[in-house]
Amino acid sequence: MKRSTSTQLAEWTARNRWAWAALAVVLLWLTLSVVTRNFSVSSLSGVAVSSSFLALCALGQMAVVTTGRGNIDLSIASVMTLSAYLALIVMGGSDARLMAGVAATLGLGLAVGAVNAALVVLCRIPAIIATLATGYILATATLLANRAIPGFKVSPAIHFIATGRIGAMPVIVLVAMGVTALFCATLRYTAYGRMLSAVGQNVRAARLAGVRTARVTASAFLTSSVLAAVAGLLLGGYVGGAFLEMGQPYLLQSLGAVVLGGTLIFGGSATPLGTLIGSMLLVLVVTTMQIAGLPPGIQDVVQGIVIITVLALAGGGALRRSIRKARSATPPASGGATRPAA
Repeated sequence: MKRSTSTQLAEWTARNRWAWAALAVVLLWLTLSVVTRNFSVSSLSGVAVSSSFLALCALGQMAVVTTGRGNIDLSIASVMTLSAYLALIVMGGSDARLMAGVAATLGLGLAVGAVNAALVVLCRIPAIIATLATGYILATATLLANRAIPGFKVSPAIHFIATGRIGAMPVIVLVAMGVTALFCATLRYTAYGRMLSAVGQNVRAARLAGVRTARVTASAFLTSSVLAAVAGLLLGGYVGGAFLEMGQPYLLQSLGAVVLGGTLIFGGSATPLGTLIGSMLLVLVVTTMQIAGLPPGIQDVVQGIVIITVLALAGGGALRRSIRKARSATPPASGGATRPAA
């Protein structure tokens, strides 16, 4: 029997969870276009630039969330801020030290990721506590870097990547799209991508299947810290310097973009494209609140409510699926055996 259109649509959206975020982006953009009467395609390009920095760190957060067991990286904000300061100190605003600055930034990301991975995998400290503690330590290092900063002149090359354009397309948007495409290819076509999903779905089963779960989990934390460091480096080039609260908004927003994009908060399934679209949606939500004149505190409250609502809906859906599986797996009651017909 031919399936109905609504059934086919439901199945397609279940496979492509990013579709809801994409629909929300379109509807919100159209709403802003009507309300402001000047929200054009060029304005949407500005939203895409702002969301690109968020997408870079959110993709790293997505890798950590995919490993399951409630893993979240709360050191992202501190890594971003410290990497911006480190780039300013090492590069000194000159392209002659570009390679040294990039190497220092990547080294910071690898070092922080290694510490987070060791705390979570080897010491078995919950990821929320371990990464939060790491973030506090990095915040102290940022205060020291703030005193040693020589100035606010950024490298011209980094400034071009963060603010320049190739034709009509911003370079930073191309960078975000390229990293997203790399994640999509890795998760879909490589053995590592399948192992990452397997660890998030059932770590014991993955271990019995021969997956080195500790290495896979550690690699997710390394990826998150490295991408956060790169995002901080490029954000410093965009704003033309660094300041102490620079990475703070990305702490909540990186998780929000992951959840809004359709990645399962329980782990085991990631949507890189959805994370990119979720980043745009979250930036559009913030832009809408700014146009409405809401104070920053209220904006944080609204973002928190949106994320909690999505998490609650996701949790309710997972609970209903678990109940359906349990019912389907339960054998029928054998209280009264039926006799065959004569």
